[in-house]
This record gives sequence, C-alpha cells and structure tokens, in this order.
Amino acid sequence: MRVISRRDFLKLAGQGLLAASGILGLGILVRFLGFQAESPQPTEFDLGLASDYPIGSRTNLPEIPAVLVHAEKGFSALSLTCTHLGCSLEPNAEIYTCPCHGSQFDQSGAVLHGPATKGLIVLRVEVNDQGHLILYVK
Repeated sequence: MRVISRRDFLKLAGQGLLAASGILGLGILVRFLGFQAESPQPTEFDLGLASDYPIGSRTNLPEIPAVLVHAEKGFSALSLTCTHLGCSLEPNAEIYTCPCHGSQFDQSGAVLHGPATKGLIVLRVEVNDQGHLILYVK
C-alpha cells in the first residue's frame, strides 16, 4: 500500500471538489435553461351554445377576462385587460374601470379617462358548426 503525501491528498481533494462543483453547476444550468415558468395560456375558449346568450346581453367572462356582447348584428367581444399596464378591468353598469391606475373605458372599449391611451382590444368570436361560440384571445 502506497502512502499518499499531504500535498498529493490536498491536490486530489481540490481537483475532486472542482470537478464536483463543475458537475453541479452544469446540472443547475441545464435545469435553468429547461425551466418553463407557466403552462401556456389557452388562446381559444368554448363559451357554450350561442342560443344561451340572448340578443341585447352583455356577459362578463372574468376567467378570460373579457365581455361578450350579443347585439342585433351578431356577437362581439372586448378584452377586459387594461391597455395601460395589463390589469384586469372591473366592469360597472356603463364603464370599465382599471383598479390599478384609474383608466376608464366605455362599453365600446374607447378610452374615457387615462392614463391608458389605447382602446380595449376587440376579440374574435365565431359560431362553430355545432352552434357553440368560440372566443379567440390571440
């Protein structure tokens, strides 16, 4: 059996620690690069049968957030995300108000009061072959 000198032992221990920290760092880098912050948000929503929404109705959809409007000319929808900084708007009887900075929008999505300068985004709504409303957010 060979006796290892103190110098050789320290050299081997240092190299071992260096190799272990390199492997650990590589593992952390792989996990970091493969990390997904959130599952992708859905871009289309099945709102059920179109016949469930009577003409003249305005239906708030807080899970999206959006408002579905059924007028004489058909269906339309507005995003209820403030165009200023992305907060969800609070629907009231006549206006939509941003709780973060006070922007206000009318029922057609036009800006009534800033700091928002752009109106609300109009979302696409279609009726599929089965008579279901499909709302597209992108």
